[in-house]
Amino acid sequence: MTVATKPQQRLRRRRRVRAKIRGTAERPRLSVFRSNRGVFAQLINDEDGRTIVAVNWIEPELRKLGPMEQAKRVGELIAERAQQAGVSTCVFDRGGYRYHGRVRALAESAREGGLEF
Repeated sequence: MTVATKPQQRLRRRRRVRAKIRGTAERPRLSVFRSNRGVFAQLINDEDGRTIVAVNWIEPELRKLGPMEQAKRVGELIAERAQQAGVSTCVFDRGGYRYHGRVRALAESAREGGLEF
């Protein structure tokens, strides 16, 4: 009997989600990565294999915030930058994480910022 570690379980969930979700130029994929130290978000066009917009927790404005405030601000920033890039709709990719806590805060603030999923 094999026992999967937590990262292996997350990777299986991530692959299962990615099998169903595909980003296009008109509707890119909003990919979320959550680490112990911060949150990353990207809008990705899977057809071209290009990142359209990205927000990283190591930006000076985000470093000093707490985990939930940081996630909310990342959602706001990704929505702002998407509007500037001409993107209004996207597909949400939770990256194998539960839609809870920081992932949920990021998604809700991105919706409030003007992105539609």
